[in-house]
Amino acid sequence: MSPKDARPRKGAADQVAPEYDADRPDPPYAGNGGVRERRRAPWWVKMLAFFTGLLLLFFAVTRLDLVPGLDDVFGSETKDRTGPAVLKSIRDMSSYQAASGNFQVVVDLEKDTKYVPDAIKGTRTLFVGAGTVGASVDLGGIGDDAVTVNEERTRAEIRLPHAKLGKPALDADRSYTVSKQRGLLDRLGDFISDNPGSEQAVNKLAVRHIGDAAKESGLVSRAERNTTGMLEGLLTSLGFKEVTVVYGDK
Repeated sequence: MSPKDARPRKGAADQVAPEYDADRPDPPYAGNGGVRERRRAPWWVKMLAFFTGLLLLFFAVTRLDLVPGLDDVFGSETKDRTGPAVLKSIRDMSSYQAASGNFQVVVDLEKDTKYVPDAIKGTRTLFVGAGTVGASVDLGGIGDDAVTVNEERTRAEIRLPHAKLGKPALDADRSYTVSKQRGLLDRLGDFISDNPGSEQAVNKLAVRHIGDAAKESGLVSRAERNTTGMLEGLLTSLGFKEVTVVYGDK
C-alpha cells in the first residue's frame, strides 16, 4: 500500500471519544453529538408539585375572595347533633332574688417548673372572666313566730335571715382568653391530649376572684334593702300603716 493510500480520507476522521472522569457521578456527555443530557424528575415529584400548586391556588382564591360566591360553594357548615336535654330534678324556689351584680376580672395565671426554662416547660395564660353573682333572702323558713301583727292590723314586724350570696356564674359569651404562652413540652402535651388547652384552671380562678369581689361589693346589704322595700309595698297595699323588717341569724 502506498503512503498516499494510507492517508485518512477527507471527512472520515475517527471521532475522538470524550474523556471520562471517574470522580464525577455522571459522565459529562451522553447522547448524540456529545450534548449534555438533562435528568428528568420522577413522576411522583411532578404530581406532588402539581397538587401543591393547586392547593396554593385554591387557598389564594378563597382567601383573597378573587371569585365572588366561591365561599357559598366551599364554605364550612356547622351541624348541631346534640341530643335533647334531660330533666334531672325540679326544686321549688323559696328565696327572693333581691339583687344581682355583674363582675369582671383579668386572670394572669403562670405555671413554672423549677430549674427548667419557660420555653421548654411552663405556661402563662391571660384570661378575662365575666360573670354575675346574685344575693337572695330565704323566705321559705318564715314561721308564725317570725311575723308580729297588732290587733288593729295596722302595724307589722317581720324577722328574716340575712341575705346570702349565690354562687358566681361565669358568662361564656363575655369571657375569653387574651393570650396563652406555652413551652415546647406543654405544646406537645396539648397536641397529644384529648382535651388540649383546657381552661378549667383559669375558669375556677376567675370564679373565685369574682366571688371575693362580690363579698366586698355591698351586694348583701343591697339585697336586704330591696327585700324590705318589696315587703313594705306588699303589706301597705293590704292596709298596714307601719311595716318593720328585721334581719338576723336564727
